[in-house]
Amino acid sequence: MSAIPSPEKNVLGGPLLACGYDPLTGFFRDGCCATRGSQGVAHLVCVKVTEEFLEFSRAHGNDLSTPRPEMRFHGLKPGDRWCLHVLRWIEAWEAGMAPKVVLEATHEDVLQLVPLRALKRHALDLH
Repeated sequence: MSAIPSPEKNVLGGPLLACGYDPLTGFFRDGCCATRGSQGVAHLVCVKVTEEFLEFSRAHGNDLSTPRPEMRFHGLKPGDRWCLHVLRWIEAWEAGMAPKVVLEATHEDVLQLVPLRALKRHALDLH
């Protein structure tokens, strides 16, 4: 698997970098929070999950820690990087439970719903 950046852009305007390969993330399970030009792809926020966020997500109907082999999903543990659905990140952000964001691996389309200043306040790579 290559670490070559995607031709798509991140929220800072640079090339969209990979989010993570272990576990293998992204809508297309290619390690990147990319759309590949497809409409409706929303797993675009690269995050580093915490136990608190995983509990929050489970309590709100999205269990990200339980393995689902039929979906090629091994379950997340604290410290994993994951391409999170933008609406799930917004929900966590509004509740004060947003996980840290990897800006260089977060797709620019997220800016249609989330202000850059909010992402920067939760940025893993700015602190």
